[in-house]
Amino acid sequence: MSSRFKRSGETISRYFNSMLDGVLRLQGRLLKVPEPILDNCTDNRLRWFKKCLGALDGTYIKVCVPEQDKPRYRTRKGEVATNVLGVCTPDMKFIFVFPGWEGSAYDSRVLRDAISRPTGLRVPTGCYYLVDGGTQMVKDIWLLIGV
Repeated sequence: MSSRFKRSGETISRYFNSMLDGVLRLQGRLLKVPEPILDNCTDNRLRWFKKCLGALDGTYIKVCVPEQDKPRYRTRKGEVATNVLGVCTPDMKFIFVFPGWEGSAYDSRVLRDAISRPTGLRVPTGCYYLVDGGTQMVKDIWLLIGV
């Protein structure tokens, strides 16, 4: 970034942190609080998912990392990427994003970390999130929420 914009690394870092601070101040407006689908839901697409808060899944975002870190960030398809957990409501509004895990990490490992953090993802008792069944994630979720 510093070479591309002809600024020092300290300047880039300062402005980036300032931007992140602004996003955190606006989190109440940017990030929605999850509300479960009610028992009296009339939407034909959603009425089958009573008490569902939304869906969660991991995705890869390509990144540039130092040469010595590339093996950790290499995905099973050979790309260098970071693993990001995204959680959204049934109307596709993000309520939680957890970036930063290396690409070789399994979705279940990222989810376990997101749930274990003090300010991490919370699942109210009696509610759930939809997940894909392509990995070990489903079994890990049941273990994490104590079902």
